[in-house]
Amino acid sequence: MSEAIVVSNLVVRYENVLALDGASLTASSGEALGIVGPNGSGKSTLLKTIAGLLPPASGSVCVLGKEPRELPPGTIAYVPQIEAVDWSFPATVWDVVAMGRFPRLGLFRRFGNEDRKAVRRALAQLRMEDLAGRHISALSGGQQQRAFVARAIAQEPRVLLLDEPTTGVDEQTEESLREVVRELVAAGLPVLMATHDLDRANDWFDRLVVIDRRVIAIGTPDEVAKSGAYAGIREHTHTHGHMRTDR
Repeated sequence: MSEAIVVSNLVVRYENVLALDGASLTASSGEALGIVGPNGSGKSTLLKTIAGLLPPASGSVCVLGKEPRELPPGTIAYVPQIEAVDWSFPATVWDVVAMGRFPRLGLFRRFGNEDRKAVRRALAQLRMEDLAGRHISALSGGQQQRAFVARAIAQEPRVLLLDEPTTGVDEQTEESLREVVRELVAAGLPVLMATHDLDRANDWFDRLVVIDRRVIAIGTPDEVAKSGAYAGIREHTHTHGHMRTDR
């Protein structure tokens, strides 16, 4: 596997707040990397910086051999936390998923047959064909999350970043998302996913990275569990009610 993402000594600040302090990690093509840590640990900041949405104060991010903002439009797909989405705009599920094609259209190319095929494939992969004509605001939280993952897949990205996509969804939706992630990884896509749910880390991820502004541990889920960092995150989040612990 080749290194698709290389983060080196990354420092990111929001005004006077130090969000990441010297974080370093790599992710390979065909790998699912889970990102865990307490609230405020920098998980979302890390994903946004890899996506090119935030500038580093220092350090570097290299995606497919380039800085994120130097990549062609559509190369990186980023799915934010569901509460960060404005659900009031008038759009159907088809419209939302079709938006994933817009970065590839540029100024002069019209939405064509290949774009429609990509949208249909993404809807089918997330089992949402029957909901294509439904208004996005009329969907359940789990259905909305699936629609935004479908939009990212319709983009046909080379890197997929997911920010806590299983928060607030039912078990069936969670399992369908897991299956999609594993299918994409098996096809060679690097997938980075922030999560609060460690119950099925071995089913979801090839490796885990534990962060709290910097990288505390990285390795297979079993290696991270043995390191003690995993237990520390569980203890912290269980105490503060942010993460489900083992049933």
